[in-house]
Amino acid sequence: MSRNNKLQIILDGIVRNNPTFVLVLGMCPTLGTTTSAINGMSMGLATMCVLLLSNIVISAVSRFIPDKVRIPCYIVVIASFVTIVQLLLQAFVPSVYEALGIFLPLIVVNCIILGRAEAFANKNGVCDSACDGIGVGIGFTIALTAIGLVREILGAGSVFGFKFIPGDGALAFILAPGAFIVLAYLMVIFRKLTSDKA
Repeated sequence: MSRNNKLQIILDGIVRNNPTFVLVLGMCPTLGTTTSAINGMSMGLATMCVLLLSNIVISAVSRFIPDKVRIPCYIVVIASFVTIVQLLLQAFVPSVYEALGIFLPLIVVNCIILGRAEAFANKNGVCDSACDGIGVGIGFTIALTAIGLVREILGAGSVFGFKFIPGDGALAFILAPGAFIVLAYLMVIFRKLTSDKA
C-alpha cells in the first residue's frame, strides 16, 4: 500500500471513523474520565497504546487463530497489553493511574479495541493495522481531551490544572450531566465541521 493510502487510513481513524463523535463507541471511559483535560488525554493515550499494539499482534496472528476462539484470543492479547500499560502508569505516573482508576482495566473490553480488531486488524496487514490503530487512537485521544478541556474550563475555571478564572465554576460540568451536555454539543460541532468537507 502506498504512503498516501496509509495516511488516508490514519485520517479516516481520526475523522470518518472517530470512535467518540462518529461511531459513538467507548462511552463509559468517555463520560467517566473526562472531568479534566489531563484525565481525558491520559485515558486516550493509554487506549491508543493498547489499540496500536493489539492491532499489530492480532493482524500478525489472525490467520493462525481458529474462528471458534477468535474473540477470546483477541481478549487475551488486549488484556496483556492493558496489564503492561497499567503497570507502567502505576510505576511512573501514579497520579494518572489513581485518577483513571477502574477505567484502565476496563480497556480490555472496550468496544473500540475489540471493534477495530474484528473490523480491521484481522482482515488487513500489520502495517495497515498499525496505521488504523494510530488513527483511531488519535481520534479517541482528541475527543476525550476536548471533552475534558471544555468540562474543566466550565466546571473549574482551569486548563490542564492551571487555574485562570478565579472562584468556582459550574459544578454541573464536572458531574455526570455536564459530561452528557458537553459530549452532545461537541458531537454536533464535529459532525457539522466534517460533513461540510465530505
